[in-house]
Amino acid sequence: MASSISCTSPLVRSDTSSLSSFSSSFTTQKLLKSACFPSSSLKSNNPISCQISASSSVSSSVNGKANLGLKDFIHISDFDKDTIFKILNRASEVKALLKSGDRSFQPFKGKTMAMIFAKPSMRTRVSFETGFFLLGGHAIYLGPDDIQMGKREETRDVARVLSGYNDIIMARLFAHQDILDLAKYASVPVINGLTDYNHPVQIMADALTIIEHVGQLEGTKVVYVGDGNNIVHSWLLLASVVPFHFVCACPKGFEPDEKTVEKARNAGISKVEITNDPKEAVKGANVVYSDVWASMGQKGEAEYRRKVFEGFQVNEELMTLAGPEAYFMHCLPAERGVEVTNGVIEAPNSIVFPQAENRMHAQNAIMLHQFGL
Repeated sequence: MASSISCTSPLVRSDTSSLSSFSSSFTTQKLLKSACFPSSSLKSNNPISCQISASSSVSSSVNGKANLGLKDFIHISDFDKDTIFKILNRASEVKALLKSGDRSFQPFKGKTMAMIFAKPSMRTRVSFETGFFLLGGHAIYLGPDDIQMGKREETRDVARVLSGYNDIIMARLFAHQDILDLAKYASVPVINGLTDYNHPVQIMADALTIIEHVGQLEGTKVVYVGDGNNIVHSWLLLASVVPFHFVCACPKGFEPDEKTVEKARNAGISKVEITNDPKEAVKGANVVYSDVWASMGQKGEAEYRRKVFEGFQVNEELMTLAGPEAYFMHCLPAERGVEVTNGVIEAPNSIVFPQAENRMHAQNAIMLHQFGL
């Protein structure tokens, strides 16, 4: 279904300062686990603590990043609705251009990106590296053994060194505090490619996919079935900015972070529900969403989690309850036969692979926004 997204000039949310005092602790068991411009212009069990802060304001106090018009992308809720939709519109425009085979749009020509991976990933690496290359830039992969940020070298030192070599930094990390420190000390834009607390670039790709298939994001019902992890936290942060109906159906004891749920509800923008009944939750859903039950760093709990999560598998029966119009989404990698059946992931209403492709397009648009392009 075709859709049109309206947007205005981007504005950084005025209430982000309130985020600086927001902090929460997690255990690994709960897993902190067309655009508004003319198209012609396209030429373990240890506790993990994290603190959300407005990255732009933190950065500006250290290196004047904000004064240069450069932006970090750490939490979706750091931006207002108009900015989110502006980025999504830009993603749609640039995606169409790339799909046409036109490679004349090279805004990143002469720019380099450092990609820090404390956690390995196929989609994150390939989508960022390919996307940056297609728009004219050069990406440098730094694997888990290349830096060992916080162990071999302090995060603040890594941030300053990489800022001297590169125009932008993307990091896929474990501890959320590491991405906050990286953004604080870097003098170039920083992208959160995933932390144990949230995964904002994934949810931006998901939002783009929902708009393409459902026709709109606002007012849709998105039902997540599984662990209340970093994917859920990002959906909740989006719900504090964009109005839609979000439901997280998870086993008792595996609910998302209470403070993040509270933030989403207190925003008064979206309907937010946390339930332990997946069958009731999926009724009337536009999208049913799943993720692995045991994420990276939790594989030792896999067998225990399989028992606890029994009844939370997204299978044909659950999708039937959701209704014939419901789409299935999964951020991948998927354990077929565990959290989702092979039949569901291969069904005609599964949009898992368009969703995966949209990682690249959404991230391209995020980077364009960070550079003010």
